[in-house]
Amino acid sequence: MRRYSGCAGFTLIELLVVVALVAILQSLAAPALTGVANSMRLTTSVNSLFSSLLLARSEAIKRNSRAVVCKSATGDACIKTGGWEQGWIVFHDANNNAARDAGEAILSRQPALPQPMRFTGKGPAASYVSYTPMGTTKYTSGAFQADTLTVCPQSSTSVAAREIKISSSGRPRTLKTTVQHCPL
Repeated sequence: MRRYSGCAGFTLIELLVVVALVAILQSLAAPALTGVANSMRLTTSVNSLFSSLLLARSEAIKRNSRAVVCKSATGDACIKTGGWEQGWIVFHDANNNAARDAGEAILSRQPALPQPMRFTGKGPAASYVSYTPMGTTKYTSGAFQADTLTVCPQSSTSVAAREIKISSSGRPRTLKTTVQHCPL
């Protein structure tokens, strides 16, 4: 029988080499993981509003009455100021005024988006999107309502973003894009 006289284990040098390799791999992977997390946050944010627009359109058709998606910080009433990132509601607009009144059913509420996200509409959809019983987007005055809503993480430099384009027929669609800067 042979006797084994050596100790089992790692030397200090071997342990330091492994720690150094782990640190190098971590420093290479961290930026990539941050990019993936930001992309997921962006996609989740745009999908939330996209699904709310689809819900409003289908409810307007189903109820044969106007349905509205509007910005709402409280989850109960529409607001005109600020961006869509503060949250929004989808409601049945029985009196066709694009403002939620007492007795009008709230169909969906979306709370505020995560902090670095900005969600803006520059034109007709800056405050609300209103669907008619035909599934088209129109102002209460009857003028058609088409616009592009942009979601992006706050940045003073060029950054990846997503857009929701709403056609005059009311059909929303999402696109990947890059913006020169995202409002702070």
